[in-house]
Amino acid sequence: MALLVAAAVVFGLVAGSYGRALADGFAPYRDRTDDGDADRDEHGDRDAGEDAGEEALKKAWEEARKAAREEARAAFAQAVRTVPVPRRPYLVEAATALAAGLVTWRLLDVSASGWLIAAWLYAAAAGVALAVVDWRTQRLPDLITLPSYPIVAVLIAPSGHLGQAALWGLVFGGFYAVMWFIRPSGIGLGDVKLAGIIGMLTGAFGYTTAATAAVGGLVLGGIYGIGLLVTRRGARTSEFPFGPFMLAAALVAVLARV
Repeated sequence: MALLVAAAVVFGLVAGSYGRALADGFAPYRDRTDDGDADRDEHGDRDAGEDAGEEALKKAWEEARKAAREEARAAFAQAVRTVPVPRRPYLVEAATALAAGLVTWRLLDVSASGWLIAAWLYAAAAGVALAVVDWRTQRLPDLITLPSYPIVAVLIAPSGHLGQAALWGLVFGGFYAVMWFIRPSGIGLGDVKLAGIIGMLTGAFGYTTAATAAVGGLVLGGIYGIGLLVTRRGARTSEFPFGPFMLAAALVAVLARV
């Protein structure tokens, strides 16, 4: 068991190097609409009678999405060319190694399927990268989230839990989709896409783990939002990256509830 956990930690260090390179390829947050988390203003208040204004907004939105996709491709290409050597300050590498080691230890401890462990090792690598990108840029790139669906499905399938994983992926994603539709300024479309993946990963272990992840993400995000208000660093309408809290809650759920 110790050797497998050590191997997972080494995997995390290497994967974290690629994740850091990927995150570094994205520009810091600015007020823009992108292909993921910044699709928050799609339901914003606009005068439907102003056709010219509508066309200008639509054109600007499409151009922003195109630029975001190009940036994501460039970031991915940069990550692929990266030599997998940890670099200071080592935070991304350390976080990925820690997450990979913890999930491997916990899942081995409960004799989980090797395929589920593989799925969560992928989740540790992709999740830390997504958390860093979202925290820096308030974006959850489609380049990472969308391919994660088939990857996670393929890894979970041999364990025999794909059916319930898919069910909870739909439930989790649907729940966040409703929240996004009601209040798009609070939940981004990128969060909705991420929710489905988290639902699959946690739902493979059953209702308790999935529910813990769902509630935990909202609680952690709420605590952070309250902290912004208390410290006067934000207002009730302030936006902040929600993905890191969703991912942290998923990790806590699988460590505590499996």
